[in-house]
Amino acid sequence: MKIVANWFRRYFSDPQIILLAILLLILFAVVITMGRMLMPVLASIVIAYLLEGLVGPLERRGLPRTASVLVVYVAFLVFVALVLVGVVPSVSRQVTELVQQLPSMISASTTAFLDLPEHYPDLVTEAQVAELIGAIRAETVMFGQRVLSWSLASVVGVITILVYLILMPLLVFFFMKDKELIVRWFHRFLPTHRTIVNDIWKDVDRQISNYVRGKAWEILIVWLVTYATFLGFGLKYAMLLSLLVGFSVIIPYIGAAVVTVPVLLVAWFQWGWTPTFIWLAVAYLIIQALDGNVLVPLLFSEVVNLHPVAIIVAILVFGGIWGFWGVFFAIPLATLVQAILAAWPIPPEEQDEALV
Repeated sequence: MKIVANWFRRYFSDPQIILLAILLLILFAVVITMGRMLMPVLASIVIAYLLEGLVGPLERRGLPRTASVLVVYVAFLVFVALVLVGVVPSVSRQVTELVQQLPSMISASTTAFLDLPEHYPDLVTEAQVAELIGAIRAETVMFGQRVLSWSLASVVGVITILVYLILMPLLVFFFMKDKELIVRWFHRFLPTHRTIVNDIWKDVDRQISNYVRGKAWEILIVWLVTYATFLGFGLKYAMLLSLLVGFSVIIPYIGAAVVTVPVLLVAWFQWGWTPTFIWLAVAYLIIQALDGNVLVPLLFSEVVNLHPVAIIVAILVFGGIWGFWGVFFAIPLATLVQAILAAWPIPPEEQDEALV
């Protein structure tokens, strides 16, 4: 107990550190215990945070806060309406078509598998190929049944969608309009002396705003460019595949590798080993290269200084806790942890040891 007491006095002697620890515990407890119930609120906060990046420039040009909010909010509603009318029906239709075409795709691929024992008799036998084909067909049928059984027509699905479509736009508007009022309300419950908390928030806010808004633009740009490319080649399920490619940028390193598989498989089933397939693969790889080497440096003015291992661990941990939003905010949350550790006061004796 004495060791624990000494460690606590060493690292928690500052009242501001205790305040920071309490705030973090409350935040994580609320998100973990009530995250699903508060998901519309949390999602609305994220959207309002994204749109704030468009409100600021309008205010700096002399437009009043209320007018700036209304302009950005109307543009946001128009964008959502276009997505609901133009994108969602197309993606839904293409998902259904793809699931229906899976059995024929599997049948077409069996020919290539059946040729393996003839070309590589020492490595693959006919029994192994037959077993593999049977397993693939069984998994395909089960996957198709699961996808088709998931329907937006269910009562729970309709209620959830109505909640999001009605409540979220209202929440986004009030979060944007009454931002200062809400911030002042929260400040009432915080102590006057909170230098460490303020420093950490300024650092994290700068990096998170750069990351989240940049990532939103990256998703939109990659999606549109990929969709135009797939449409130009005449690739089937262009909207669905381009949307997957756009959202794949959320997961560094892993997303691009995973989404490449369905893109190339659909192209191969459509064209086979033809020049069209090769040119599409080249164009897709060029898009991925431009995204990583040109678009990302342009959009992200400040590079998040995190080791790749830390990024992957953050994606696994936060994605396991909060699903999609955990994956989306894995890097900002890891940045928050890094900022807290960097700002945490080090005892004088340990500072001397570090210098030695």
